[in-house]
Amino acid sequence: MIVDLKAHYQKLYAKSGDSPASLQYACSESQRVRFSILSEGIDKEANIIDLGCGLADMLPFLREKGFTGKYLGCDFVPEFVQRAKEKYQFDDLAQFQEFNIIEDELPEGYDYVLISGIFNNKISNNLDFIHQTLTKSMHKVKVGIVFNAMSEYVQYQDDELFYVNPMVLFDFCKTKITPYVVLKHDYITKPSGFPYEFTMKLMHKAKL
Repeated sequence: MIVDLKAHYQKLYAKSGDSPASLQYACSESQRVRFSILSEGIDKEANIIDLGCGLADMLPFLREKGFTGKYLGCDFVPEFVQRAKEKYQFDDLAQFQEFNIIEDELPEGYDYVLISGIFNNKISNNLDFIHQTLTKSMHKVKVGIVFNAMSEYVQYQDDELFYVNPMVLFDFCKTKITPYVVLKHDYITKPSGFPYEFTMKLMHKAKL
């Protein structure tokens, strides 16, 4: 278990700088796979909050795919937020802010909250953290939220990472947040890989 998660990521950033390694990703290609799945089916004009944005690598991906809406990147690591502001200062529809998920309130007026990777590290209260984050996020958005997490259906488990039973989380989302839930657990993030994570989409209403 990582006691001080902010310090953990600050240490990674001090070592690896502006790279996927600072976010515990093996490579940018695996990031892009996740971004593609997270944004699947979302209108190109949608306004998006990237919760736990890290170095805001999702922003150029979205722009390359034709997204034209507002983007808000939120993260609790000040070094990440500052670097993102520097990199994307010329994107007039992009903003960034230092943000504590538990203590701070998300702004209203956005269509989606996208969440990638923030549930992966083992902390003292993982399930409570997931439940609070999803519930708070769903209350703020107009359309829905999409997030990923590590699955218990894996070949091995890292002692510092948190793995959750996707069906247990599906039941919580389905009964406590919204009846409109989609679970995707069939993808890999690298060639010849294993589907060790899943993505879930929660919507306020059915998309016909």
